[in-house]
Amino acid sequence: MTKKQKKMLVRIIIATVALVALYFASTKIVIGGESFGKIFHGIPCLILYLAVYAVIGYDILRKAFKGILNGRVFDENFLMAVATLGAFALAIYEKSGDYNEAIAVMLFYQVGELFQGIAVGKSRRNISALMDIRPDYANVEKDGAIEKVSPDEVEVGTIIVVQPGEKVPIDGIIVEGTSTLNTSALTGESLPRETFVGDEIISGCINLTGVLKIRTTKNFGESTVSKILELVENSSSRKSKSEAFISKFARVYTPIVCFGALALAVLPPLFRIVFLHSEPVWNEWIYRALTFLVISCPCALVISIPLSFFAGIGGASHEGILIKGSNYLEVLSKVRTVVFDKTGTLTEGVFEVVGIHHSTIDERKLLEYAALAECSSSHPISKSLQKAYGKKIDRNRVCDIEEISGSGVKAKIDGTDVAAGNLKLMKSLGIDAEECHSTGTIVHVAIDGKYSGHIVISDVIKKNSKAAIEMLKKSGVEKTVMLTGDSKKVAREVAEKLCLDSVYSELLPADKVSKVEELLENKNGMLAFVGDGINDAPVLSRSDIGIAMGALGSDAAIEAADVVLMDDDPMKISKGIRISKKCLRIVYQNIVFALTVKFACLVLGALGITNMWLAIFADVGVMVIAVLNAIRALRVGKM
Repeated sequence: MTKKQKKMLVRIIIATVALVALYFASTKIVIGGESFGKIFHGIPCLILYLAVYAVIGYDILRKAFKGILNGRVFDENFLMAVATLGAFALAIYEKSGDYNEAIAVMLFYQVGELFQGIAVGKSRRNISALMDIRPDYANVEKDGAIEKVSPDEVEVGTIIVVQPGEKVPIDGIIVEGTSTLNTSALTGESLPRETFVGDEIISGCINLTGVLKIRTTKNFGESTVSKILELVENSSSRKSKSEAFISKFARVYTPIVCFGALALAVLPPLFRIVFLHSEPVWNEWIYRALTFLVISCPCALVISIPLSFFAGIGGASHEGILIKGSNYLEVLSKVRTVVFDKTGTLTEGVFEVVGIHHSTIDERKLLEYAALAECSSSHPISKSLQKAYGKKIDRNRVCDIEEISGSGVKAKIDGTDVAAGNLKLMKSLGIDAEECHSTGTIVHVAIDGKYSGHIVISDVIKKNSKAAIEMLKKSGVEKTVMLTGDSKKVAREVAEKLCLDSVYSELLPADKVSKVEELLENKNGMLAFVGDGINDAPVLSRSDIGIAMGALGSDAAIEAADVVLMDDDPMKISKGIRISKKCLRIVYQNIVFALTVKFACLVLGALGITNMWLAIFADVGVMVIAVLNAIRALRVGKM
């Protein structure tokens, strides 16, 4: 409980004790046939009740007054102030001396606010615990001693020391030591990761075993942990349609009920005077109007709906699914078409050379030419060629490199013209290439304008990809599509193994955007694109919702996508959809429940069937139930 909440609890206790004491002190009591007169009555009694009212309600009155000054008249503070002060005015007008109801209404309201504050605080603390990855310090070695400094003070290239049990404060590369890392706060993975010298390491992980020395590669503000925390903390700024609806609803609803309460106080008495020629009974209708105002407070909706989304985003974060805002959470729940990139998304993206065919020169020489031609590319295909070559690449031997998007590369190696790429490249150069019947990516090589053979490179389907597609179908996804720049043969084989609905192959980056636009025109529900977040940035942006896959530590992925999966597991896609659907179910439950009870109580209040005590019980009760229901969105572990 915060200091503010503790102060509120003290105020509630003081007001409760004072209210009970004043009730007995201002009421005529009969004991054993003997009557005891009132200790307080008249003006002194009113002053004491107003003092108790000030203790419990001064903050509400202050907020209501500030709201009026700032042009925000019709809020819950204004409604409570008018209703309770009106109850005081009625008691004074009737000379009943019964001021208990006005204070009790404010007291119950403050109890509800306290409970709501504790519940919201609990959910925030739960989310903070789930995302407890912010490092408090970094260990820098100086003159043989370890000195703790703020992570903000550590410059790029500094050697930091991370001891067992400590969080990795800044992204970097291990220069000394081996260890296992707990990445559960980032990825949701329960199994630790082994790390060795030369491995890249990201901030937010917990070092479990050995001492590590790490050379930092980023400033703290640019590190993974800072990016993730910024993403989660700013997620509330991107509101969903449901949240926007509630905000608009409250702005329209509150003035309507205020004018409705005014009409309820004035019109029936006037009707009695004009048409029935009877007593107007002003006090009865004013009391009903004040009760109507108390019931009308839209607290349950205004509080529980944003809290539901906040809890859903927090719960997803714990599972390594970072959702950038409640608007994306809502879109994710409506996804019916999922479009996948192939490499690195459904497949491992770890390519290996598995064969060299139709070579007219020495196979090692053919591989050497291909590896040198591809030396400037960071594509997995290029890396696999360089890995298979196995020697250090001498870039001085290569010049005039020309990368042809979606086709391959041309370069001059030791003065020899070399072209390496797919069939499109060979055709564009007017070279007849030998067709390959092996499954995999085929890199055709031409030397000095003559076909010299081709290299077969194979990728591996991820072990969870097929199960992930099945889970998507169970989660309500109606269509699964794969887009790839790979050959038709390879693409078709992967699609058949994974039971995908459609596959489009041999696509350039621009073709992928066009194909997604075509799918968007014929979609049923929302369309999600799943890619690596770097090469697929245009497609991620063009889809209804972009999901970056296996993007741990990638700035480009975090910037490009709407949802970031912090590991390579495609199963997280369906889990994210199920989390979003659960969150939206809770939101709709709260909306229906709160509005149903609210409107029912408004009708009963207008008819005089319920009084102000029951009105505040109903209002606070609905709010408490809605908040408790909202907190359920945090529980996503076994989904």
